[in-house]
Amino acid sequence: MNIASVRIVLPTQHLEAMDKDGAIARVYPVSTACKGAGEKLGSLQTPRGRHIVRAKIGAGLPLYSVFSARRPTGEIWTPELDAANPERDWILTRILWLSGREPGFNRLGDVDTMRRYIYIHGCSDFAVMGEPRSNGCIRMRNHDIMELFEAAPDYCPVEIVA
Repeated sequence: MNIASVRIVLPTQHLEAMDKDGAIARVYPVSTACKGAGEKLGSLQTPRGRHIVRAKIGAGLPLYSVFSARRPTGEIWTPELDAANPERDWILTRILWLSGREPGFNRLGDVDTMRRYIYIHGCSDFAVMGEPRSNGCIRMRNHDIMELFEAAPDYCPVEIVA
């Protein structure tokens, strides 16, 4: 599957992967911010508007690879590791780091999506999809983020709609 753009729909908690003709090629369940939509630094909300994938992180790493500060820790997530770290906000498998494209709304200053470290990323298998539960990022199932990561081109356009 090759995709040309992505749309994340906050009210329905799903991600649409679009082909070059704008048709929906694939739909994935996601989980976005439990605090709703918003652009402010420190808000723990999911930013709206037009973005691009500024960086793709994790190519070639194993499924369930654990990341901290966008770097692999060398750990592989397991239910046992999850149980031993119940408060950890897991960033797993792959990261698509987003950058806003709308100056003053989601780019630059205290609304800069990239500076807020907003990603599309894998998460614990125990994380609920279809409900807002994250700290601002867009969480996906690990097999889904792997598929999206491979299909999305560099600088893929991403629209987040409320």
